[in-house]
Amino acid sequence: MKAIFASSIITILAFAAFAQSPKPQQVDAQGYLIGPGDEITGKVLGEPQFDFVATVDENGQITVPFSEGPVLAKCQSERGLRKEVNDLLAKYLRNPQLSLRVTERKSRPPATIYGEVRTPQQVVLMRRATLLELIAFSGDVTEQAGGTVQVFRTQPPLCDKTRDEDANWKSATGDPDDVPSRVFSLADVKQGLDEANPIIYPGDVIVVEKAPPVYITGEVVQPQGVYLKEGGLSLTEAIAKIGGVRREAKTKDIKIYRLKKGSKDREIISANYDLIKKGEQKDIMLQPYDIVEVDKSKKSIAQTIFEIVTGASRTALSSVGNGLGTRVLY
Repeated sequence: MKAIFASSIITILAFAAFAQSPKPQQVDAQGYLIGPGDEITGKVLGEPQFDFVATVDENGQITVPFSEGPVLAKCQSERGLRKEVNDLLAKYLRNPQLSLRVTERKSRPPATIYGEVRTPQQVVLMRRATLLELIAFSGDVTEQAGGTVQVFRTQPPLCDKTRDEDANWKSATGDPDDVPSRVFSLADVKQGLDEANPIIYPGDVIVVEKAPPVYITGEVVQPQGVYLKEGGLSLTEAIAKIGGVRREAKTKDIKIYRLKKGSKDREIISANYDLIKKGEQKDIMLQPYDIVEVDKSKKSIAQTIFEIVTGASRTALSSVGNGLGTRVLY
């Protein structure tokens, strides 16, 4: 798990060089909740000695001029903190007119979405957003997207204690050094199912996985790799995707070279494409990295003679003749 996440982080760092600038979203009714590292600026009308610029410390507190002790700012909105500081100043001033705002927001890293999305990017979350929203915000998935989305929770949510009981994910291994993550079905995400559409928090890393390929070679119209999407792909569907087989194809014995579990060796599976199309043999579901080889059928003697007579093999015979020595029989 550590190696997987380390690889993901390296990819993110490489991506950061060309990522688009973070795009802030709309603030919800509750507003931005203050956290450690944020800078707070307060100004009191007509009383400059009470003005202050304070950075929220690691305990979530700020120091306000003339206050007897620090003021807890963590997880408060600007409005809530303004009221608290204003009440404190009321001990010294009559009807204080306080202007307070967050001038620098440094408490939360952006969420990152990359992989098979049209616009990989970092997103500054100013409100609660779901996985489906972030995918849509990134222009949806590409044609190469597979069936899964993995979300890494790099840090626990800062202020979400009661609204989302499922926010504090645990590592599957129980190792505190492992970064908790969950895998979701892309089809379920797009349907907006609650269990597949979690809230995304600052610092989350979303990876839309690429679909694994299968490779089709030999006597087919367009030999190429085909992405194995969610829901699977059968042999007949794969061949249809690349335009079908050629006339010379040996369709009664198509070979599928499949990786053995836990090995780089492959086993060979034979399929009778003719019988499958007739419904007399069960279609074969392909697996990631299968190699499908459609061999060329051998010509019978009758076919060869017919081609010679009709001139179909004239070019081939000419090329063979050019490579032989010549003698004259008198």
